[in-house]
Amino acid sequence: MVKSCGDNIRIGSNVRILGWEHLDVEYNISIHDNCYIDATGGLTLENNVSIAHSSSILTTNHGWSDTTLPIKYNPIKKSPVHIKSDVWVGCGCRILNGVTIYSRAVVAAGAVVNKDVEENSVYGGVPAKKIKDI
Repeated sequence: MVKSCGDNIRIGSNVRILGWEHLDVEYNISIHDNCYIDATGGLTLENNVSIAHSSSILTTNHGWSDTTLPIKYNPIKKSPVHIKSDVWVGCGCRILNGVTIYSRAVVAAGAVVNKDVEENSVYGGVPAKKIKDI
C-alpha cells in the first residue's frame, strides 16, 4: 500500500493514515497510539524516527483564494513533509505541511511545527521555536 517501507516498523493502535500511496518509510520507525497521519501531499520518514502518541502530521492545507466559495470548498494545497533520520516527535505535536525536520532533532511535546527544524536541536512551543542545540 505504501510508496516504500523498510524493516522494523511499529504502528500503534488507533492510528489513522491517509494517502498510504504517498508514504515513504525507511527502517526503525515507531508511530505511537492515536496519531493522525495525512500523507496525501507526500510524507517521508527516514531511519530511527519516533512519533509519540496523539501527534498529527499534515501534508495538505485549505486554500482560500476563491472568495466565491467557502474556505472548506476551496482547492486543497498539498506540500510534503520530510522527517530525516534520528528524530523524536514528542506527544501531542502538530507537524504542518511543507516542513522538513532535519536529523537528530527533538520536537517537544505539544509543539506546532510550521517551519523547518534545524538538525541537532530541540524545538518547542506554539509555533515551535528553537530552544537549544543538542
